[in-house]
Amino acid sequence: MSEASEFDKNSISLDSKLLIATQGSKFKNRLTQEVVAYYKMKEVYIKVIDISSLERINPINYDAILLVHTWAYWKPPTNVKLYIERHREHLDRMVILTTSGNGTSKMKGVDAFTGESRIEDIPHYVSTITKKLDSLLGGNFVN
Repeated sequence: MSEASEFDKNSISLDSKLLIATQGSKFKNRLTQEVVAYYKMKEVYIKVIDISSLERINPINYDAILLVHTWAYWKPPTNVKLYIERHREHLDRMVILTTSGNGTSKMKGVDAFTGESRIEDIPHYVSTITKKLDSLLGGNFVN
């Protein structure tokens, strides 16, 4: 995995705030681009970071958090695991996509979408993820 590029879209002064923490890969970069494209014309502030920067993020500052990571060597990345453990009381504002070779791996006791990193499945993932994010953002945004 490479490091994901960090960037912002829209004004931080907007009421609705979305954090996307991801890793860099062809699949994850494309998925992130499509989720950002879905929200960039709405009144939602979007911050994209690499998962290695999660420790500096307070979940209170975001209405919704999308975590996208790969399951490697039979476990999640340490940064993701620690973040979830430290902020379990905020799991209700997190949407998690875990990709793995078998497409079913995820952290025990954590509700997550799972699957393989197949480019042709991105439209399905984006649709599923944005439905959940829309409910977390509470319809506070407009097109």
